[in-house]
Formats: sequence, C-alpha cells, structure tokens
Amino acid sequence: MFSKLRSLVFKIDPETAHNLAIKSLKFNFVPNISNENKSDSLFKTKLFGKDIDNPIGLAAGFDKNAEVYNSLFKLGFGFVEVGTITPLKQYGNPKPRVFRLVDDEALINRLGFNNLGAENIIKKIRSNRPSGMLGINIGPNKDAEDKISDYLKCFKIFNDVADYITINISSPNTENLRKLHDQVKLDKLLKSIEKEKENLNISTPIVVKVSPDISDKEIDEISQVLLINKVEGVIISNTSDSTRENLINIQKHQKGGLSGKPIQTKSTLLIKKFYKLLKGKIKIIGVGGVDSGTSAYEKFLAGASYIQLYTGMVYRGPNIVSMIKKELREILLKDGVKNFSEIIGKKTILNQWCAIEAQLCSGICFEDHKVTL
Repeated sequence: MFSKLRSLVFKIDPETAHNLAIKSLKFNFVPNISNENKSDSLFKTKLFGKDIDNPIGLAAGFDKNAEVYNSLFKLGFGFVEVGTITPLKQYGNPKPRVFRLVDDEALINRLGFNNLGAENIIKKIRSNRPSGMLGINIGPNKDAEDKISDYLKCFKIFNDVADYITINISSPNTENLRKLHDQVKLDKLLKSIEKEKENLNISTPIVVKVSPDISDKEIDEISQVLLINKVEGVIISNTSDSTRENLINIQKHQKGGLSGKPIQTKSTLLIKKFYKLLKGKIKIIGVGGVDSGTSAYEKFLAGASYIQLYTGMVYRGPNIVSMIKKELREILLKDGVKNFSEIIGKKTILNQWCAIEAQLCSGICFEDHKVTL
C-alpha cells in the first residue's frame, strides 16, 4: 500500500512532502495503531525510570515545532523527540535544503535548526499535553555568540514539560557546533546545565547527541566527560557529513548531513565503541539506518538500550514501528529471550569471549578465568 503512495510522494519536493505529512498528522489522518500489541512483554521497558511500551522512538528533526507528537504516538512509537528548538525563531538555511537519495535509501539535509523558537513552542506543548514520553532536543541559534547561554535558556523553558532534554552538539548544519565535542568545551557545557538543574532543584534527565564523524580519541574523551558529569543518556548518532564514497545518487555531493541506510554500519560500530567505554552506566539510544527488525537487532546487540529512526519512516512508511516489532519479534523468539533487553550488548560480550578463546588457542593460559554470558 505505502509503496504506491510513496511513488507519488517522491514526485514532490522533499521539504514540501514533509510539510504535507505534518499537516495530515495535525488533522489526525493517521491510523491509531498504538494499541497494537501494546501489552507485549517482549518489548516493554523503562526509559529514565518511566514505563514505555517499546524501545522504538522517533528521532528529532521530524516534528521540529512540537506540533504532532500525539499523532505520532498513535503510530506506535514508544517515545518521541521533538526539535531541535532554539531560543529564538529562525528560518534556517536557504532552500532547497533537503534531498532524497532514493537509490541509496538516504536523505541529505542542511536545514539549519529551522523552528518557531522556544517561547512559541512551549505554548504549543502546554496546550497539548503529551500522551506519551516526550523528549525535547535543544540547540543554539545560528548567530549566538554564547552557545552555552542558548542551551541554558532552552533548558529553563522546557525542563518542566520534557521527560528528558537532549543537548544537540552534533548537527553539521550549524557552524562550529561540533566544536562542542571538544573535551573541555563539552565539560563546561554539561557542568553549566548541571548547575542550572541544582538552582532549579529539578532532576530532568540529560541526553547528549553526538556526531558519527568522530575519532577513537574523541570517543574516549567524550565518554569520560559523560561519565564524570553523570548524564543519563547519549544518542549515537546524528547525521554524517562524510560517508559519501559508495553512494549512487547524483545528489550525493550536496552539502549537509547524510542519514539513512548508508550510515547504518557506521553508527552501529560507534555504539559498540561507546558501550565498551560507558560500561552500562549511561543509556545509549541508537540512531542511524534503522529501517527493519534486523537493523534494530544489530543496534541492540551493539549496546543500544533504545533506538530512534526518521529516514526509515520516509522510505518504509508510517507503519514502520509495527513492521520493526513484527520482524524483531521473530528474531527474538528464535533467540529464546523473554524481553529484548536480554540481548543488549551481547555482540560486544561475545566478541570479547571470542578474543579470549583465540588467546587460549594460542597457548596463553588463564588461571581461574570465568566469563558469564
């Protein structure tokens, strides 16, 4: 059904098609499938202490202005993240700024945090109480001289309506934003937010969204900062401004962030590296190329406790959550588990076990060595 509709939709400019999707969701032109397998214990979990029906979330970028999150919950998402929201309204970058790479099942966008501004959006949220778990993704205005101040402004505005707040330091479309991956700068940002939490006497969970285009050294340094500042979660990862070599579509050299299937493996490997360093102390939300039960399964095996998607819905349609759950259920039942959480990080553990076995086969002895799988 969606494949026929998709051929029509894909004849429309991508940003126009997105705006039409938002309008249709506003008018509730959407099937309510949130109750479908809602009581399925295989997928039930907690996100920052709150019960959710499944670990599949919608990534920031779709509902930028917090207009349709309740309609999105009806599509079965376990949680929805809105934004990125900046203190002041901004148009973003010049159009055209969104490109479909159909041959690659990918998107490239250079939107640039286009949104209505924090004060306008908080009014929408207060007048439309979320029916599910709502994350709010915040960032600085393009011309902000003091980026930390912009994050703090948004944090103050949204802390009492958000189930968690995501600190976006990783969009490739805001100049110098990714410099906040620097160990010293990130530490300063997170300490400023923690101080604000103390001043407000609140405990809103903080999540940091990182870039996929970082080195092993940066991964080590960022992990240390996240652990020291005791953030609750990390989203791995945002769009990529590299990874273009193997793309087919003629649009592949467009400037902007690449999302979808081409960054699937890259983000999964990044999750695996962070998981080893964070040792389960910080929850990982895996993003990048999630469009099937198998791709979701790979993210969980690598160490993600939850997943998000956006581009996958563009190519698979609004029933993608049901589709992923159906495919994932078949895989999990073959594994013999009672809840998906039993497989989190198992690929990492199994790889460690294989390395130990290889060493043993090489004649290296271990005394009283035990590994629990």
